[in-house]
Amino acid sequence: QLQLVESGGGLAQPGESLTLSCVVSGDTLDWYIFGWFRQAPGKEREEVACINLSGTYMKYPDSVKGRFTISRDNAKNTIYLQMNSLNIEDTAVYYCAADHFKADRPTQCPIDEMYYWGKGTLVNVSA
Repeated sequence: QLQLVESGGGLAQPGESLTLSCVVSGDTLDWYIFGWFRQAPGKEREEVACINLSGTYMKYPDSVKGRFTISRDNAKNTIYLQMNSLNIEDTAVYYCAADHFKADRPTQCPIDEMYYWGKGTLVNVSA
């Protein structure tokens, strides 16, 4: 059973940066894809980043492309989300999620197919 614990959220001003971490326990990371998702008040949860098994393919929606970077360090059992040039619209609870995967290839992270979820960390961007 995989456990995911997010950290690194907090208060930031527009234009600043934050790095979120997701520490994973219960298994090695080698056969899991990972995604970061967020949910703003009154809105549905949405994907903001996805990374494949080897960390060679990353996928982002247009809303964060060029500003957010997902990475993985299997040796440290940790997934990261580097967030630059934050704006007020990035305010949300950010969740790390994982799913078991068998092939190292470009992949998607469909929200309804991600089996393991953390409890989230709040990012509040405010002037």
